[in-house]
Amino acid sequence: MDPQIALLLSIIDEAYEKKAWHGPNLRGALRGVTAEMAAWRPARGRHNIWELVIHAAYWKYAVRRRLLAGKRGAFPLQGSNWFMRASSGNAAEWKKDLKLLHEEHKAMREAIAGLRLRDLNVRTPGSKVTNVRTVFGIAAHDLYHAGQIQLLKRLHESRRK
Repeated sequence: MDPQIALLLSIIDEAYEKKAWHGPNLRGALRGVTAEMAAWRPARGRHNIWELVIHAAYWKYAVRRRLLAGKRGAFPLQGSNWFMRASSGNAAEWKKDLKLLHEEHKAMREAIAGLRLRDLNVRTPGSKVTNVRTVFGIAAHDLYHAGQIQLLKRLHESRRK
């Protein structure tokens, strides 16, 4: 495998699930989150952890589509970007949506692994950045939302005190 492709895989894996120097990655931030905690909203009109999970899954799907030059698949849920989730948690549905996040990460990872070196500096239709910048962006996206999830977990815990 080309070292540049291997580096991109390492970056997205560290942001999502591999041990990282910076603290919890996205999957680490979700460890121990119950359906009830995931459904809790800090205030009316604000996103909950559950919605952040589906949002992250959706963007992994969108990045994969960009990298594959728009070859359409179908995201399993209706809509795009933000998906409303109920304010009460169902454990089976929560596990299903966590699995969706993981499956979308794996599929995106496969798309990145399949890139050729010459694909890295290509701009896909509808994108303002190159594929390599898109991959860096999705890693940053995972970490940004991991931080939000960490904050939401602390807010959730503090309201019980």
